[in-house]
Amino acid sequence: MNTLITIVIQTPISAPVERVFDLARSIDLHIQSTKHTGEQAIAGRTSGLIGMGETVTWRAKHFGIRQTLTSKITAFNRPWHFTDEMVRGAFKSFRHEHWFTQTNGHTTMKDIFAFEAPLGWIGWLVGKWILKAYLTNLLIKRNEVIKQVAESSDYNLTAN
Repeated sequence: MNTLITIVIQTPISAPVERVFDLARSIDLHIQSTKHTGEQAIAGRTSGLIGMGETVTWRAKHFGIRQTLTSKITAFNRPWHFTDEMVRGAFKSFRHEHWFTQTNGHTTMKDIFAFEAPLGWIGWLVGKWILKAYLTNLLIKRNEVIKQVAESSDYNLTAN
């Protein structure tokens, strides 16, 4: 039984690809976009722009439970692609690929988020019917914030 669950989201953004790429890897914007979960970066890269080989440990509350998750950037090709993968956390595994294409100054940001829930087939059922919807909503909200900031006339991001 294949227990991998995949979410694919495409977000059109009226901004240059470099700007969108950097906003997608901004720890500070990630925190802003997940305020409703109380997400905090508590170890590794805790602010600025995350890059190849770097890790970040997140602490947040999901489903009323405080959780900690560490992810690492395992692929990086600015401004076209980066991947982060869980190295520690509640999932059996997760891999989040971020792809960027640009046409006439407009960017399409594509997320491919693949995960495996723990606990075998029970975890797969919970993942398929509950976690997939929850994570899809979380990614859509996050992408809306990236889009809003990227398209803003007062956009300002200092690369760290």
